[in-house]
Amino acid sequence: MNTKLSFPLIPLALVCLALLPTNVCAGTSTPTSELGFSKDRISIQSSAQGSQEDASKAHEATIITFDAPDAGTGPFQGTIANDINNGGAIVGYYADGSNVFHGFVRHRDGAITTFDVPGAGTGPGQGTFPFSLNQSGAIAGSYGDASGVVHGFLRFEDGTFTTFDAPGAVQLTLALNINPKGEIAGQYLDGSNVNHGFVRDRDGVITTFDAPGAGTGSGQGTVTSTEDGLNPAGALVGGTIDGSNVLHGFLRAPNGTFTTFDVPGAGTGPGQGTNPGGINAAETISGTYVDGSGVNHGFVRARNGTITTFDVSGAGTGPGQGTIGGNINNQGAIDGWYIDASNLAHGFVRARDGAITTFDAPGAGTGSGQGTFIGPINDAGAITGYDVDNNNVFHGYLRSP
Repeated sequence: MNTKLSFPLIPLALVCLALLPTNVCAGTSTPTSELGFSKDRISIQSSAQGSQEDASKAHEATIITFDAPDAGTGPFQGTIANDINNGGAIVGYYADGSNVFHGFVRHRDGAITTFDVPGAGTGPGQGTFPFSLNQSGAIAGSYGDASGVVHGFLRFEDGTFTTFDAPGAVQLTLALNINPKGEIAGQYLDGSNVNHGFVRDRDGVITTFDAPGAGTGSGQGTVTSTEDGLNPAGALVGGTIDGSNVLHGFLRAPNGTFTTFDVPGAGTGPGQGTNPGGINAAETISGTYVDGSGVNHGFVRARNGTITTFDVSGAGTGPGQGTIGGNINNQGAIDGWYIDASNLAHGFVRARDGAITTFDAPGAGTGSGQGTFIGPINDAGAITGYDVDNNNVFHGYLRSP
């Protein structure tokens, strides 16, 4: 679920606040490293609008909403769906009536299994936060203990757990992605509140890294994209927050070398810049950039470095508004959401040919900060995410093409 910078989205007080100014929980990233890297050449194309988006209502997809058992019904409680695999299983978390978080898996038949990581705290804002699952059903995520320290976890297919902390982590380890090989990628905070990236192999060996250009001040450093940021070969995307709090994209190859990039038109002020969201097997990257006026725009970067930018019709043009490019599947379809001039969120899917379809989840609220938010898209084109209703309660959904 890749998201963005300046719009209040997910009630992840436990994990998001430490990642400012970048909302990695929604799909942002930032890295630095001593490993070799190359600044790639970028060519730019702007995608046509208008007629592409006329196709948006041509086909009516099916959207099913759901709530995890015992999900709270108060403001900023409820169900957040974070990831979907090609088998149709969905993973996420929910906040109960006491604002404690719990994990869930929604199976293809609609049955929901809930779980808590051993050692997860039971106070408000604590608990279990699953982020990503692979084809075999292994789940990566984080949990907050009773002392407010956040650790990583791996939930195996049989329901057993392994917990871990990145070397050098103080207070926070976020396990944000898991690929088919069982590799996990994410980020951690050190004792100076600086972000660093890590990759954990299937044997449990953790490699830490910093992407080139990452800042070394509090809240700066290297962060990874969320849920779809790690492809099957182990290529990882994310971003760096530099010393001026500007965002830059990176691609970390499986051998640890880096390519950094900026979308032309990306702003150079604090909280602005390039924010990758996902990567597929072909190393095509989706994401968002924030321009000098604080407006969001979508982009797709081909393996050869060519970047195409796009905006959804109806997207607002004020600060914090615009088009938020999310995740990308192996067919090249990109999902995301756009924030209109009233600060209401709507979902979209962009086909490989650039045609854009927009949608709203049933029951989504119509007030500022409410609406439809997007998680990943699988290879069949199924999308999961969540909506915020008129009472600011969260509900999960599945959109089937």
